[in-house]
This record gives sequence, C-alpha cells and structure tokens, in this order.
Amino acid sequence: MEQLEGMAAPKFSLKNEKGEVVSLEDFAGKQYVILYFYPKDSTPGCTTEACEFRDAYEDFSDLNAVILGVSADGEKAHTKFIEKHGLPFSLLIDDTHEVSEAYGVWALKKNFGKEYMGIERTTFLIDPTGTVVKEWRKVKVKDHVEEVLHTLKSLVKAGE
Repeated sequence: MEQLEGMAAPKFSLKNEKGEVVSLEDFAGKQYVILYFYPKDSTPGCTTEACEFRDAYEDFSDLNAVILGVSADGEKAHTKFIEKHGLPFSLLIDDTHEVSEAYGVWALKKNFGKEYMGIERTTFLIDPTGTVVKEWRKVKVKDHVEEVLHTLKSLVKAGE
C-alpha cells in the first residue's frame, strides 16, 4: 500500500452512530483529525483501542484534535459500543468500505487459516489543512494511543 503521509487526505462523508453525516471538510482549517480505522465493534482489541482513545480524549481535545473511529459496523452496533464504553467521540459507518479502500486499509486478512477482506487497524493524523501528517499501519493496540498523542503534541508545539 502506498503511503499517504504528506499527501492530501482522501475526502469522506460518512454517517455516524446518530445518522448524521460527518465529512473531513467539517474540520478543514479548524482542527486536527485522528481518523482511526478498526475491524469490529465490541471485539477485544477494538474495545481496548477505543477505551484508550476515550481515556485520552481530553488530552486530544486540548490539542485541538477530534477523534473519529471508522468500521464497517452499522448504527446499532456503533451506538451499543459507544454507550457500553462511554465513548465521547463519533464512530463512522463505512459499510460499503469505500473510504477504507480510499485510505488503503481494506485488505486481505487471515484468521485461524481463513482468508477474508476486512479493515486493517490503521490510524491517520490529518492536520487542519487536510494533509496526512502521520500514519500508523497494522497497528498494535498496546501504547498506540500514547504514541499518537505524543506525535500530535510535537506537531502542535512545532507550530506554535
């Protein structure tokens, strides 16, 4: 997969858990966007990652960043996931995997010897100009959110 770092982030408009359309352009010129793609609501790794983003939510907000999670799950699954874990950010529905494909995260996966297409856990840090300033592919959940936060802090500090 080609790297998106340093390039304009692919534009998107997806519905969130409330059926509201969220677009990358909503944040243009205003905020950093932490766009994280994850395989499935309410699975162990995805729950850990979402809860770590939740726990660091205020730190990200203080740095003028919005967090958006993206998976192929629907409104109902997203709502249940958000309510169960008290997630303070929106989860976007990419059921056609069009956005996942645009970001290069829709990939052939293997699990217990079976091959299938799915979302590869990946995070993109997009600056207010709409440029991907950092990407993390094939993310391992442990310490990931901390690394994203550290990178964002460095960027904000450099821009002061």
